[in-house]
Amino acid sequence: MGEHQTRRETRGIAILLASLAALGPFSIDTYLPSFPEIAEKLHATPLEVQQTLSIYLLSFAVMTLWHGAIADRFGRRNVILVAVGLFAVASAGCTLATRIEHLWFWRAMQGMTAGAGIVISRAIVRDLYDGAPAQRLMSQITMMFALAPAIAPVIGGWLQSWFGWRSVFAFLVVSTAALWLACWKLLPETLPPEKRQSLRPAYLGATYLKVMTSPPFLFACAAVSLNFGGFFIYVLSAPVFLMTHLGVPETGFLWLFGPAMAGMVVGAGLSGRLAGKITPSRTILLGYLVMGSAACFNLILNLTLPPGLPWSVMPIFVYTTGMSLAMPSLTLFALDPFPAQRGLAASCQTFFQSGFNSLSAALIVPALWGSTLTMAFGMAGLLLLGGLAALLHQRLRLKPR
Repeated sequence: MGEHQTRRETRGIAILLASLAALGPFSIDTYLPSFPEIAEKLHATPLEVQQTLSIYLLSFAVMTLWHGAIADRFGRRNVILVAVGLFAVASAGCTLATRIEHLWFWRAMQGMTAGAGIVISRAIVRDLYDGAPAQRLMSQITMMFALAPAIAPVIGGWLQSWFGWRSVFAFLVVSTAALWLACWKLLPETLPPEKRQSLRPAYLGATYLKVMTSPPFLFACAAVSLNFGGFFIYVLSAPVFLMTHLGVPETGFLWLFGPAMAGMVVGAGLSGRLAGKITPSRTILLGYLVMGSAACFNLILNLTLPPGLPWSVMPIFVYTTGMSLAMPSLTLFALDPFPAQRGLAASCQTFFQSGFNSLSAALIVPALWGSTLTMAFGMAGLLLLGGLAALLHQRLRLKPR
């Protein structure tokens, strides 16, 4: 009975934390099908519309450096409630935008507030659990988190088809308000006052320096970011990949996000089942074997067949399975060296990943989206670099001290 109760409680907190973590990705994927109409209605070029994504990712990355430190000082719950409320306001601003410059501003405001969910949810996991239970909870969050990006572009596509692009941001206002109410009623405070940290500049500067110069932390973050980048290039290129290369209509984004997120659910579920049965390092190795197989399969398909469905999206399912199998353990490895500053460390970790995503949106993706073959090479190259980072992290972690 006690064990079942614990599982129910864990599942409940996992759903709430996954919803918070998914806020950022949800606000990326939902409006992707609206790019052509936004360009038309706001008299903007496709590149200017693409910059609404780049600006969002950049502001997301910069602000994630601070969400965790603020949560270490004022508590997890208070910061979440303020950030989610401000995100709803920014979404309303996007709904009312009449020029592309207005949309840039409000997307930047969305980015500044959306990152609080993913940063603080990671810190809450480590506040509550250690070891295998932490890996299981992180895996549950990843599974549920995976559903949002799969559903988001489908919802966005249908809203775009029925009501136009403004309805997509109006939907974000309503869904964010519902999330705020759920957090207000259900989210516990997991950081007691006696464990809260200072916001003094000298203390923060020394702590940021300690975290951001820790080689094990940096290699673990690089591995997560590069692995995710091998898949995220398809998310950032979704309008071109699906609508241009594969001829999918604006309501057909599930062709990409369905297989991708199904893979994330499968991989995260497997990671949770393996927790406590095999070591986290072996789980990570298994994840890389699956991702490597997917990247090779993707290259072979693109070298031998023209772009088409379903074969152009099949490797993405396999890749995200391996990616989410390795991700929970790598994420926890990055936070483990800093038990007293988990929020700040989670901020740095998310900054690292979102900064790389912003760089990808601005530079890497436009260079790769010209063909499905160049995108396949991009996946393989990023995975190779991610595997190297994970190997270096493993060597440092096992090195005698």
